[in-house]
Amino acid sequence: MRQLDVVICTYNNASLLDRTLESLGNQRTPPDLHWSVLVVDNNCTDNTSTVFNKHLGLGKIPHLSKIVELRQGLTPARLCGVRNTSADWLAFLDDDCLVAEDWVANAVAFAYMHPTYAAFGGKVIPEWEHPPPNWLLKFRYCFAKQDHGPRPKEVSCLVGAGMVINRAALQRCGWLNHQFLNDRVGTEVISGGDVEIALRLAAVANLWYTPECEIRHVIPTWRTSPEYLARLNRGLGASKLLGDSMLWSGAPMVWIGLSMFRTLGEFLASTVKLVAGRLGGRLSPALALSSTFVRGEWDGIRQLVSMPPESRRALIGCAKLPRRSRGSE
Repeated sequence: MRQLDVVICTYNNASLLDRTLESLGNQRTPPDLHWSVLVVDNNCTDNTSTVFNKHLGLGKIPHLSKIVELRQGLTPARLCGVRNTSADWLAFLDDDCLVAEDWVANAVAFAYMHPTYAAFGGKVIPEWEHPPPNWLLKFRYCFAKQDHGPRPKEVSCLVGAGMVINRAALQRCGWLNHQFLNDRVGTEVISGGDVEIALRLAAVANLWYTPECEIRHVIPTWRTSPEYLARLNRGLGASKLLGDSMLWSGAPMVWIGLSMFRTLGEFLASTVKLVAGRLGGRLSPALALSSTFVRGEWDGIRQLVSMPPESRRALIGCAKLPRRSRGSE
């Protein structure tokens, strides 16, 4: 029997979780497909339980359950979800994502057509609560936008929203035993967990994109403020630096030196643009936000330097890509 376990980790986001579960309740699936949804309550203090009980009572999701994870953070919550499910394929679905009616059916069909893939993801389209200003569209990557075109293709990384994972590959890559990068903890804007999972999976098998698994990512207006985006973009800069570190195949100190040299150049260039923008009265939100990504890269370098040597050696190069032909299964 074809199976899929959907894991939704949530923290005080009941109103959007309600919409996510509603979209899952509208799925059209064939009778030979067994799928379940596990909500991981990461110490919610809002009406998450009320929302869950509402959908449990509706009975539209065939196998819906909930578990509480007391350790705060997206990474512990995801670990809890993995350890409390059992299907060969599982999906991490964010609590602010709405899936198309055929999302589960298409995900399972793609998974069982490609049993050796490590993971895959679909098209992720930001759904704005209110139309964003034009300058913000440059930063759609901050909202997990994913669109690699109209056809399936192999990719080097995947966003975490809607990532469908081969459980055997997740076990082989070692993530279940040791996680290097933190992810969101409560209301802290931290990133890196999605990148780590995707890169470590790619080190053991192929990652793919399939547009048929479409997701709409709901973006509340408060998440589009320049202040919030500055924090988010800085966190993404740090996760990019640390993710690239995982792919490095040389000596750790050589990588740190090269990263410092490259990032210093980027930092100086962004500083010149900021100063010129202020002096010329042309300091746009987009220009100011671009500099926060470079600051985040410096944060990543500082994290590497401050790590104990054994931790640094374990992180750098832990996801080196194997030599294999593109498109191989």
